[in-house]
Amino acid sequence: MTATGKPRVLLLSAYDAGSHQRWRRQLVISQPAFDWHCLTLPPRHFRWRIRGNPLSWFNEPLFQARWDLLVATSMVDLATLRGLFPALAAAPALLYMHENQFAYPVSAGQHASLDPQMVNLYAALSADRVLFNSDWNRVSFLQGVQALLDTLPDAVPSGVVERLTAKSSVLPVPIDDPHDRPGVRPFNADNPHLPWNHRRGGVSRGGPVLIVWAARWEYDKAPDRLLAIMRELERRGTDYRMCILGERFRNAPVEFETIHEEFSHRLDQFGHADTREEYLQWLGCADLVLSTAIHEFQGLAVLEAVAKRCIPVLPDRQVYPELFGRHYVYRDCGEDIEAEAIEAANMIELQGRKLRDGTGEVPSVRDFGEAVLNEKYKEVLGQTMSRDTSQRTF
Repeated sequence: MTATGKPRVLLLSAYDAGSHQRWRRQLVISQPAFDWHCLTLPPRHFRWRIRGNPLSWFNEPLFQARWDLLVATSMVDLATLRGLFPALAAAPALLYMHENQFAYPVSAGQHASLDPQMVNLYAALSADRVLFNSDWNRVSFLQGVQALLDTLPDAVPSGVVERLTAKSSVLPVPIDDPHDRPGVRPFNADNPHLPWNHRRGGVSRGGPVLIVWAARWEYDKAPDRLLAIMRELERRGTDYRMCILGERFRNAPVEFETIHEEFSHRLDQFGHADTREEYLQWLGCADLVLSTAIHEFQGLAVLEAVAKRCIPVLPDRQVYPELFGRHYVYRDCGEDIEAEAIEAANMIELQGRKLRDGTGEVPSVRDFGEAVLNEKYKEVLGQTMSRDTSQRTF
């Protein structure tokens, strides 16, 4: 405890990428009853980060101090850190799983290795409590652990998955509190809030539907599927505009250049918004939010877009069916990208027709807002700090 009576909490984020960084900052701000100290590492050199963070932090003075609670993200090699530093081993530990390496898609350029999975597994075994941002994340992790154990040749202990299940709960990353108005979505034909004073005709006048796609420009967000959908919409003569947002990295998939070349006449925005305010403006202007991802453990960008009253159009895989039910998902066709593009285009056109006739429904995201989740975070932090063994799924 500090002199003010606040519990001292050390938060470790070993790969402080966008969603991890946002969660960390939001948690600290939303929980002023705790005295927070944060250590982070930059989001690059993935395999070195996930395996090497104990070495990167080896000379860290904070690891010699006493803590009331240790909070670590899923990229932290928590088991090794607690083995190296007795002060960390003495503190109760909470592990937050933004993702798990058992359900992470492998790109063609990566080599197979069990190291990332073993870091996740040992970290979860070392923690007093494990939080997941979605039930799909939790279930896929537990199933992945069991599948791994089933392949090991001998000396495999019993009860591993059961022990992990008992200490695991679901608590999403909060989004900004939405102006929660689920139900029929009116279409504003001449939206005055569009960035750059952009205007469009409006669905109600036969104008285009504005679709937003907001994700990292990487292979796991499936830009090849996005390209196929746009080609299918073009083949049909669908009247639409596209806003493609998201962070671009040095080695962005080639499909983005193809989209830029083939569909310049459809693009209202192509690339990262300069500010978060501009990003939120685009979400607020769009009619539909489209995802094509083959990797999504919570879907923050989609949740933020729905909070801005976009209607979701999502593949029937990963976390998406869990978010809003089956009414907003199109069929997952596996490796048949062209067939999946037809399914997605069908749903885009269906939702466009609903917008035109005034029956487009926006699902609620109230339960993902800070007002609901901040109190639950306070509760689970207190439970973990006191090593309360009574677990619950939020």
